[in-house]
Amino acid sequence: MNLSFPILKEYTYLNTANSGILSTNLAEWRAQHDQAFIAGGSIFRMDNLPIITDLRNKITALFGSKPENTYLVQNFSVGFNILLSGLDKSHRFLLLEEEYPSVSYPVISMGFDYYSIKIDEKLEENIIHAIDKFKPTVLAFSMVQYISGFRMDDDFIQQLKATYPNLLLVGDGTQFLGTTAFNFEKSGLDALIGSGYKWLLAGYGNGYAFLSDQMKDVIYARNKLADLPTAPFLKGKDHLSMCFEPGHLDTLNFGTLNESLNYLASFSLDQIEKTTQTLSNQARLELNSRGLVPDWTLDRKYQSTIVSMPLNQNTVDKLSAAKILCSPRGTGTRISFHYYNTEEDLNYLLQVLDKHR
Repeated sequence: MNLSFPILKEYTYLNTANSGILSTNLAEWRAQHDQAFIAGGSIFRMDNLPIITDLRNKITALFGSKPENTYLVQNFSVGFNILLSGLDKSHRFLLLEEEYPSVSYPVISMGFDYYSIKIDEKLEENIIHAIDKFKPTVLAFSMVQYISGFRMDDDFIQQLKATYPNLLLVGDGTQFLGTTAFNFEKSGLDALIGSGYKWLLAGYGNGYAFLSDQMKDVIYARNKLADLPTAPFLKGKDHLSMCFEPGHLDTLNFGTLNESLNYLASFSLDQIEKTTQTLSNQARLELNSRGLVPDWTLDRKYQSTIVSMPLNQNTVDKLSAAKILCSPRGTGTRISFHYYNTEEDLNYLLQVLDKHR
């Protein structure tokens, strides 16, 4: 593993929730890509455009979305803002408190009416209560909360859609996709948008937007009344791809995502989920026994690969000195486990914590 990810030789890397790491194989592919671009210019560009189609087909097959409902975006923030810009301003949003700013800020700044819900052990109950009271038309949330690592319940999302079929469910998948087997069409979501630089290990500048048929019908109603451009190089684009994919798509960044999906699929997402869940759950139990993780979080059926600990600055400094990479988020220190992490990584973390707390 260290041969593919040299940084693992130097650090105990518990920071994928901040940034995934780039493999040497991907670095070599990127170097070859740019060398071919240097040599071929526009010829290279035309020859490499099939990468975009290959990626679209691959990501839809891997995560169960429809190719015609899948758009390639530069990151979550770009994709989500495009989605919001296509919604009528009469929509009412339900949000979660302490949400990722790229989820909450554009909703608020664009002037949508909204109501926020506290995240605690009664979250699902609180959401139902808020839906009945506030009557939202959209619930927007991170599938995994970036501060706490709280993961939305998959079964609850499906139940929500069944109970409130007109409520649009929009998820940020950046801290989620790549950690587990997932099928968008069966999820109950109307949109899942995310960036590829974290758990998909694909570097920066690439992301995805999966839409349901219901969401496609709702957004950009006015745009659909206009005639599509007839330029030959835009052949095959529909009204929504003109919005979500305006201009060129970079074959370096999206090609990196394509290559990384090949790499992750070779391990299988089921195996990645099994490995990371075992390690993350073990971490929660160990940290709970040390008073660093609340009891109620242990009982949830669906868990993420992120754990937050309330540590003092002295302990945080000791982790840094021990070359354990993690991130301050909110009032805690966030650690996260991907498939390249090991039980030895966890034991080393616990050793340093026990010595310096």
